[in-house]
Amino acid sequence: MIYLFSALVLLGVLIAIHEYGHFIVGRIFNIHIYRFSIGMGPVVYKKIDKHGTEFALSALPLGGYVAFHTEKSVEDEENSELLQSMTAEQKLNTFESKPRWQRALVMLAGPIANFLLAIGIFSVIFANSLERQFIPEVAEITSEYFIQNTSLTEGDILTFVNGKSVTNLQEIRLELLSASGLSGNLVLGFRSQVDSAPYDILVPVNNFLSDTEQQNAPENFMGFNLLMKLQPIVGLIAKDSKAFESGLRVNDRILEVDNQPINSFEDLQSFVSSFQGSSIEVKIERSDVIDYLTIPMSSRENDAGMTEKYIGIVPGFKRSWASSLAKGAYETYNLSAKTLTFVGKMIIGDLGTQNLSGPIGIVKMAGDTANAGFLPFLYLMALLSISLGVLNLLPIPVLDGGQLVMLGVEAVRGSPMPERIENLFYLSGWIAVGCLMVFAVFNDISKFL
Repeated sequence: MIYLFSALVLLGVLIAIHEYGHFIVGRIFNIHIYRFSIGMGPVVYKKIDKHGTEFALSALPLGGYVAFHTEKSVEDEENSELLQSMTAEQKLNTFESKPRWQRALVMLAGPIANFLLAIGIFSVIFANSLERQFIPEVAEITSEYFIQNTSLTEGDILTFVNGKSVTNLQEIRLELLSASGLSGNLVLGFRSQVDSAPYDILVPVNNFLSDTEQQNAPENFMGFNLLMKLQPIVGLIAKDSKAFESGLRVNDRILEVDNQPINSFEDLQSFVSSFQGSSIEVKIERSDVIDYLTIPMSSRENDAGMTEKYIGIVPGFKRSWASSLAKGAYETYNLSAKTLTFVGKMIIGDLGTQNLSGPIGIVKMAGDTANAGFLPFLYLMALLSISLGVLNLLPIPVLDGGQLVMLGVEAVRGSPMPERIENLFYLSGWIAVGCLMVFAVFNDISKFL
């Protein structure tokens, strides 16, 4: 039951936000709206407001729509009841009567609403969670190319993939998948752990990641294995701890302990576990200012009954609301661009379609993330909101992007597209969307077989 309920909440919010974007901009431009529906098909519940707009809940939770008053809707017998409730002024406020730029903004408003929702969700997640920041360290070199032709050394840090900064596994995967189908040079940037000097390696590839199995874990096919270590940044610290009383604070970066360089949180743990003294001298960086602290060690008994020393901190990074909003906006932009790139690569065959999900897959993802917790569920909602926004901007008839194409044709011709051509345009769009849905459902079913 949790799976179905979670999916209904997830889809309901995404659809409502998308359609509300169209709705509110249409109302700002005084276009009469005769129906706002969540869901498709037969109307289950409806209520008409003082503006003459029917708010409806329809039977099939697979979409929604905002029905603007158009010249065609006047002739539609199904709308006779709504038309009778409209004033003479409302009947004149058709969609076609508005300037093209206003109609274009109405079409754009749905996807924009989805992007704004994603920014808001990401901001909430970043502000209310401890962000783990990683160091992608080269653990083992497996390719003869790197061994014989490059200066790559175990312990060096992967910093860039094709000019894009990478700091965690998700970013590495996204950038590698963006290079799928590449024939030429894959540019990898590294930082030497010996002297911190940056350097690049050009890796010759031919139809990179052409095998769809490789695309499931592209980081395993770079020619070296990575160990994702944690940045030595204080994420959590108890206010009654000796470390806090000594001046250590959240977001402090630990640079050295007793003159020993600390490159990762694992380095710090290793040093502390073998330390025999009563206190340590810690060099930290706080807001670009270097400071030195003396921190008394704490002791506790571990599961093996042995006494071990510890400082009492958890690694991570805590963002302010302003920083979370900026990060949320960047994450939305980056994932939107990546989604568009991946759609293009799927179309030309450089990227497999095995991860394309339909309603069954969405129900499963919604249930799985809901069981994992509220923030994972919100994260999935943000990802799907971005996908919904990007896909609706594709130039496919019946989608918002297709409507924008029609407005562009109208601007070039000076008049709307002929009705016969417009009908064929819409028919091709429904066929394309229908085929995509069938394929996505087939993908979902095949995963359970």
